[in-house]
Amino acid sequence: MMKERRSTSYLFGSNAPFVEELYESYLADPASVSDTWRDYFDKLQAQAGAAVRDVAHGPVVEAFAQMGKQPRMRTVSAGDDDKLQVKTLQLINAYRFLGNRWANIDPLKRTERPDVPELEPSYYGFTEADLNRSFNVGSFHGFDGEHATLREILEAIRQTYCGSIGIEYMYIADIQQKRWIQRRLESIRATPGYDVDTKRRILGRVTAAETLERYLHTKYVGQKRFSLEGAESMIVAMDEIVRVCGNNGAKEIVIGMAHRGRLNLLVNILGKSPSMLFSEFEGKAATDLSSGDVKYHLGFSSDVMSPGGPVHLTLAFNPSHLEIINPVVAGSVYARQFRRADEDKKEVVGVLIHGDAAVAGQGVNQEMLNFSQTRGYGTGGTVHIVANNQIGFTTSDPRDTRSSLYCTDIFKMVEAPIFHVNGDDPEAVALVTQLAVDFRNEFKKDVVVDIVCFRKLGHNEQDEPMVTQPLMYRKIASHPGTRKIYADRLVAEGSIEADEPDAIIRDYRDHLDRGELLYNPVLSGFSSKYAVDWTPFMGQPYTDEADTAIPLAEAQRLAERLTAIPEGFDVHSRVEKILKDRAAMGRGELPLDWGMGENLAYASLLAQGYGVRLSGEDVGRGTFFHRHAVIHDQRRERWNDGNWIPLEGVREGQGVFQCYDSVLSEEGVLAFEYGYATAEPNQLVVWEAQFGDFVNGAQVVLDQFISSGESKWGRLCGLTLLLPHGYEGQGPEHSSARIERLMNNAAEDNWQICAPTTPAQIFHLLRRQMLRKVRKPLVIISPKSLLRHKEAVSSLADLVEGGFRTVIGETEALDESKVKRVVLCQGKIYYELLAYRREQGITDTALVRLEQLYPFPADAAGAALDRFPNAKEFVWCQEEPRNQGAWYWLASRQHLANVIGPKRKLLLVSRPGSASPAVGYFAKHSMQQKTVIENAFGPLRD
Repeated sequence: MMKERRSTSYLFGSNAPFVEELYESYLADPASVSDTWRDYFDKLQAQAGAAVRDVAHGPVVEAFAQMGKQPRMRTVSAGDDDKLQVKTLQLINAYRFLGNRWANIDPLKRTERPDVPELEPSYYGFTEADLNRSFNVGSFHGFDGEHATLREILEAIRQTYCGSIGIEYMYIADIQQKRWIQRRLESIRATPGYDVDTKRRILGRVTAAETLERYLHTKYVGQKRFSLEGAESMIVAMDEIVRVCGNNGAKEIVIGMAHRGRLNLLVNILGKSPSMLFSEFEGKAATDLSSGDVKYHLGFSSDVMSPGGPVHLTLAFNPSHLEIINPVVAGSVYARQFRRADEDKKEVVGVLIHGDAAVAGQGVNQEMLNFSQTRGYGTGGTVHIVANNQIGFTTSDPRDTRSSLYCTDIFKMVEAPIFHVNGDDPEAVALVTQLAVDFRNEFKKDVVVDIVCFRKLGHNEQDEPMVTQPLMYRKIASHPGTRKIYADRLVAEGSIEADEPDAIIRDYRDHLDRGELLYNPVLSGFSSKYAVDWTPFMGQPYTDEADTAIPLAEAQRLAERLTAIPEGFDVHSRVEKILKDRAAMGRGELPLDWGMGENLAYASLLAQGYGVRLSGEDVGRGTFFHRHAVIHDQRRERWNDGNWIPLEGVREGQGVFQCYDSVLSEEGVLAFEYGYATAEPNQLVVWEAQFGDFVNGAQVVLDQFISSGESKWGRLCGLTLLLPHGYEGQGPEHSSARIERLMNNAAEDNWQICAPTTPAQIFHLLRRQMLRKVRKPLVIISPKSLLRHKEAVSSLADLVEGGFRTVIGETEALDESKVKRVVLCQGKIYYELLAYRREQGITDTALVRLEQLYPFPADAAGAALDRFPNAKEFVWCQEEPRNQGAWYWLASRQHLANVIGPKRKLLLVSRPGSASPAVGYFAKHSMQQKTVIENAFGPLRD
């Protein structure tokens, strides 16, 4: 009896979600629930001691579940009417949760409708006799009154949730967001009511998408273009995004996508001239890029008109690592929003177009979603479009594509609503796209439109998909095409004349024959005051020269501003000691350490009006407790903004300083910062790896963007990377920034790789990065032990005079004529070599530091070596194993050999070749390090 009472009680634990929905309805409108339930909720509110009715309902719902577990629970409802009323609300809620499983979203109709008992009225005990009974519809929208028959309710919920649109959103915790979606969709039964002009516009976009592909297919037979055929509704979605975003006040839209449909988007949305596209197909496009890229990787930008005014469209360049462009776009969007002071995140919107296999398969999306709502990386939500071809590459078996039901399930981690829509229903695509943009605008979070479609051709136009997907492609072969289905529908309903669809095709083809646009002509002569002028940096030859010194009085003033602790601010005792020492450094009483040199570089740039952005894991404090750019009041938690940021108080009217500890991500965050830096040449954008080794988790960003973006796309970028490097016995993942990988990508002056060894060097190097009219990535092999090394210090005079020295020659008083060996090195091993030379009293060996590895400073290196005319032996000494570090690059390119000359020996001293970057045993590390140092000063080789 007790078991039976528990299972039939409406407060039984398993019914908690449905009671929650009932309670939410009560919160929104007490009259929307029955008198019995309203009385119960009123009493529960009173028991909770609520001062107002509309309170957080989570604890109350938990109480429902707990009360349902009590063995002597009495049911609240009385009589069959109340029981059926509750079951009606359960049925409505079931469709909100699960209706997408029955939605008609697959244009190929390859699978049978799944068995979902919760969507059947009989599951709740309803019979045919109940269909004409009237029930309260709760929070469901779109009925004239509060009641409707069960038949009407069933028709409404099935039309809303099981038509061409399938919605997933009930996992969202925020009630207002769920209510917003319900109000927008349920009130119209998820059915757009477009007028004839709008339908003609939609048909025109679908026709343009299909006709362009077929035109290219016949004009350029067999050439790869990654056709959009089968997913033409994507152009409808993008057209709607431009229109709705523009109407909502957007001034810029930044788009990221991979190959499929890219050429179509360029022409039909961004307004790229067909004649320009044809020239690329014919190999006639003139370019002065050293390598260039294939046409379906290229980006483009234009200004087009929207109902709300001009909108600047940018399609980002994209490599074949399909999803890596996504955080790059997010970074670009954030930079543009920052430039506009767009706090509402409405003026610049990011749009990402995914393939179904890639969006589920590539982990960078998780990293990007994870930082999408954080302070230094949130863009106010991204609109995601999935061109769901229902197949990955060519041979993917659906069983092997993913482990989740939908390819979009990853977006649930940030509670993004997901609109699945049948690509054969362009009106439904337009409707959900408008909803998606409005939702993003309203709630500042990501939203997804999953256009379920197909791929008419293979992975590319030379592929034969029937080999591996025979049944699927038989269905595709018999499919009439989205354009024809929609055109026939409009003719059948009388919206257009029977001959109009063919006339639209002819008109579009005529324009293509002339190499002209039919839709979305680009605005000529339009420019925005927020546009960035890159021309001062374009075509500039690389130079190491820059005037980076600052006046002594300015250095002292900046030091004082950086160390003046605000009154009443409780600084940690260790940090207070650091600040007091830095104040003494500013007065010339102590030599500058690394942290002070770095902070003075940022401060001096900010004082000159440049912006500075620091990003990475623990950059505020600094992984090695050296930076302290953000200082925390010891009486307040950091998330309560109990912070003092000295670099924000350099001077009135200074540049803006940003400093954000990132999520635990390398690939996603580094790609974000690259995107930021490509949109902002007037800020020093710095990403720091927690350890330099960890950048290998972002290797694809280094290879496909940072090192090659200028060569492939002409894309300038001044991003700076700080990669802590040095062999201190911390093992294989805490020693090496993999210098050899960086050097292997060095060519054509594509980036700079530097290993500064003094505070003055990091000061001048960071300033040089901004003060030259050169914007190239800078990779700094930064130190760990040198951050507090007693020898790695500088004076204020070193900041006031000189600049960054690409090579530092011998600094001690040796008799240069008696020097027989010169040891060249980079990084912290210099100080170990110096200490050993002093200990051993060696006077015939000079030490030369290569502070810039690339571009190789041949003149400076030659001058440093020419001081020792009698030297017979030259040694490159490195901590890294012989197959790693800078050696092979320096040797294979003959850089050192050319500087030394043909009659002198060049030798290597290093650790033995190794598959691992470093050993994990400290004793073995110490032995190896000792051997390297001793060998550098060993007997001269004959």
